[in-house]
Amino acid sequence: MSAATLPVPQTPAPERTKTRLLELVKRRGAQTAQDLAQGLEISVPAARRHLCDLQEQGLVEARTERPGGRGRPQHVYALTERGEAAFPKTYSSLCVDVLRHIEGLFGGEALLKVLDARNAEIADRFRSELPADLPLGERVQNLVRRLNEHGFDASAVQDGQGQWTFTQHNCPNLTVARQYSQLCSAEITLYGDLLGVPVTRETRIACGQGSCRYRVG
Repeated sequence: MSAATLPVPQTPAPERTKTRLLELVKRRGAQTAQDLAQGLEISVPAARRHLCDLQEQGLVEARTERPGGRGRPQHVYALTERGEAAFPKTYSSLCVDVLRHIEGLFGGEALLKVLDARNAEIADRFRSELPADLPLGERVQNLVRRLNEHGFDASAVQDGQGQWTFTQHNCPNLTVARQYSQLCSAEITLYGDLLGVPVTRETRIACGQGSCRYRVG
């Protein structure tokens, strides 16, 4: 078969239907399975199967509502935060623009103050789960768990000598970090503050490496 006649790979039909379902919920808001089936021109049982798959993936959630605040309660499906994140956003470019204006108007010192204030706020939210009397390994694992809640795809390991390291396989702030290394500096300061021991970064995604790897202690 020549290159000109090779078949073009197609997205499997069930995945296309799931994508269309998510788009429909995004446009119209919370929908019943019946509404979605009608909008997609599929059967209600088929719509429910797709919704079940999307719930397992954490992209949609079911809840009970009264239409217009009245009438019998009915089950509807809405996007989760993760589902919303599947659609394009411009948060990164907005953040870069804001930081650029802060630096331009008030100087680099003001930029650092903003990042320090952000660190303090994050530390307040995390600190209750990382008390100083908790073993270091548990503090590292708790930090990794919270990082995963924020999209860092993190993991932690301890070597034979008892040395802990943790790795971030994803950087949700990559666009900003590539332009403002201060963000990465503030991040490592935050980790050291939360864990109560020195933290050293050994690799960095923003520099083109595959992950951000940190040695603890």
